[in-house]
Amino acid sequence: MSTSPYPHLQQRDATPVTISDLARMKADGEKIACLTAYDASFAALEDRAGVDVVLVGDSLGMVVQGASTTVPVTVDDMVYHSRITAAGLGRAFLMTDLPFLSYATKHDALETSRRLMGEGAAQMVKFEGGEIQVDTIEHLSMRGVPVCAHIGLQPQLVHKMGGFKVQGRDKDAAETMIRDARMLEEAGADMILLECVPTSLGAEITANAKVPVIGIGAGPETDGQILVIYDILGLSPGRKPRFVQNFMTGADSLDTAVANYVAAVKDRSYPAPNHAFK
Repeated sequence: MSTSPYPHLQQRDATPVTISDLARMKADGEKIACLTAYDASFAALEDRAGVDVVLVGDSLGMVVQGASTTVPVTVDDMVYHSRITAAGLGRAFLMTDLPFLSYATKHDALETSRRLMGEGAAQMVKFEGGEIQVDTIEHLSMRGVPVCAHIGLQPQLVHKMGGFKVQGRDKDAAETMIRDARMLEEAGADMILLECVPTSLGAEITANAKVPVIGIGAGPETDGQILVIYDILGLSPGRKPRFVQNFMTGADSLDTAVANYVAAVKDRSYPAPNHAFK
């Protein structure tokens, strides 16, 4: 009998992950492990560790380009990084962010998505916003574009929100987010990403959603977890968000650290209570 600490690697199929697989994982109660990547080498590292979804995030503006926010990132930046990340993947599903104001109208969103999927090889696009994005999601979905709706903390709105703050702590804000999640799903969103909200709100949105809900600082009850690859490897400078865990601690290699992250998501040991918000 195998004593491998990574049973998810023994059980996983090498067949590429699809939207249908992610929906099945939600239905079966299997946690979905996601990470960001921005190039082929990190993509290959994550792929062999068993990551289910790789996100080419506009977080590259901060962790790769050194900006203080994601706002300066361009469509050309995202196309380039999506294309070179796709080159390193064999199994994981590839999702790519639409950058700031590249989806201001539904027509802009369609053109940006065309570039990210056509030139950047993305399999799904992600963008921020609640009710305001209902028409855009419907427009894209009807034209065959898979969409992940991003609610909660929206980093592209950092200047409007007044900083990177936990969202949905008061009753009205929580009710608005619950309603937004429902409307976005009804409009055709295939996935929801929920960032920096109280654990109870993350649990309620996940329980009511028919599509997978991926959390980052949204508690342990979401269908999956996502973190920035540089954060879990201890490479990001400065103060780390509460929900970040350094998986290089005690690991003898990058491969071990990423495999440890995937295993922790799968066996529900990450996120722990100290990573969550009340």
